[in-house]
Amino acid sequence: MYYKKQKIGKKWYPRSFTAGTYGTKDVAERLSEMSTVSKGDTYAVLMGLGEVLGDMMEMGNTVKLDGLGTFYLVGNANGQGVDTPEEVSPEQFRKVTVAFIPEYSRAQNSRVKKRTIVPSRVEWTELEGMVKK
Repeated sequence: MYYKKQKIGKKWYPRSFTAGTYGTKDVAERLSEMSTVSKGDTYAVLMGLGEVLGDMMEMGNTVKLDGLGTFYLVGNANGQGVDTPEEVSPEQFRKVTVAFIPEYSRAQNSRVKKRTIVPSRVEWTELEGMVKK
């Protein structure tokens, strides 16, 4: 992982950056190498995944994918409050976003032991140059 130095107010902080982007074809290729499924079949499944997840969440469900995590929709009605409970309505929602919780396991002491898609060790490398405010 990479970071740059960023000044916010009078203090300096590290700001994380990614090195690039992998696409659906890259993921399909890696998955096909790990299994007996062809790259084309894997790609086709990945292309349909968003629509399937959307349909399932639209019906009010959470979707848990083993080895990946849990997806669910969150409605945001910030700034759209009303004075009485009788006035509350779905029209107050201004935005719907997808929330994601990476899959994890807990140790016997109830602490999170492992998150499947979060590396246990990240090595940080500084990128030259500062980030503008």
